[in-house]
Amino acid sequence: MRDYSITREKGGWYDVRVIDSYGKVYQNYFEKSDEAHDWVYFIWEKEDWFNSVNNEELLADAIHDCKQMDTQAGRRAIL
Repeated sequence: MRDYSITREKGGWYDVRVIDSYGKVYQNYFEKSDEAHDWVYFIWEKEDWFNSVNNEELLADAIHDCKQMDTQAGRRAIL
């Protein structure tokens, strides 16, 4: 089931789309082609971990950390 595509419009960044062996689709953008290719292998090497974690919990933790960084920097915290 694994697949990937790397495309680039003239003057633009590389658009990378990866499908892991679980069928989950990932997308990212890179300025350099070697970074794009490395990311494909990174996703495939970590696919078991990506598919075993609770994504909602990771997102909630990330938002919490962003709120703390805003507070520490003296910015208005997101609601």
